[in-house]
Amino acid sequence: MQDDSDKTGTSLSATLSAIARTLQAEPDVDTTLAAIVKAALDHVEGAEYAGISLVERGRPIRTVAATGDVVSGIDEVQYRVGQGPCLDAVAEHQVYTTGDLATEERWPAFAPAAAEFGVHSMLSYRLFVTDTTLGALNLYSRARDAFSRQTVEDGTLFATHAAIALVGAQTEAQLTAAIETRDVIGMAKGILMQRHDIDAVGAFRLLVESSQSTNMKLHQVAAWLVENRHEL
Repeated sequence: MQDDSDKTGTSLSATLSAIARTLQAEPDVDTTLAAIVKAALDHVEGAEYAGISLVERGRPIRTVAATGDVVSGIDEVQYRVGQGPCLDAVAEHQVYTTGDLATEERWPAFAPAAAEFGVHSMLSYRLFVTDTTLGALNLYSRARDAFSRQTVEDGTLFATHAAIALVGAQTEAQLTAAIETRDVIGMAKGILMQRHDIDAVGAFRLLVESSQSTNMKLHQVAAWLVENRHEL
């Protein structure tokens, strides 16, 4: 006979599998991000709002998906004062939760300002694959002590699936962009070869020289040439 804990584990596993299939079916990064925050509200007990903060090379951390203005408002406080559960989850590679922002002492510059938005509980997960940190999944509730220990553990599994789906979408987007860039450069080379009666090497050299002289990236020069070929 199967006990209640076994039934709960089976149900959670089935739910997570369904979530993973849903997220992986999304067509692009933005849609995947939106699907993650929606699924978080549907499947993480106690969550009333959800958001994703993204870490990108050369850019400050930013909120890229949110289920309400309150999410963006609280996140902006964190970014401005440089402290909060989201930032600690990313930096310390741990899960951070608080049951009452109004009395929270770990983030004195953040918690009182965040509580003014009417939110008391927060739960922040680092989104990562292997050693690569993508950002953080943040959950919010107006209730005090909204996230139980079991919810925190279940949410960790959800965050793992979300990170895998997100990195998959990012990788596909990068591959698509690379293919499009290659195709545009190829078209630009063809235009130059025809116009100047030169070979592919000579055409590519002209693109490189134009890139250097205009301080534009190679694919930008190529895209400009393709777009304006009839006016040249």
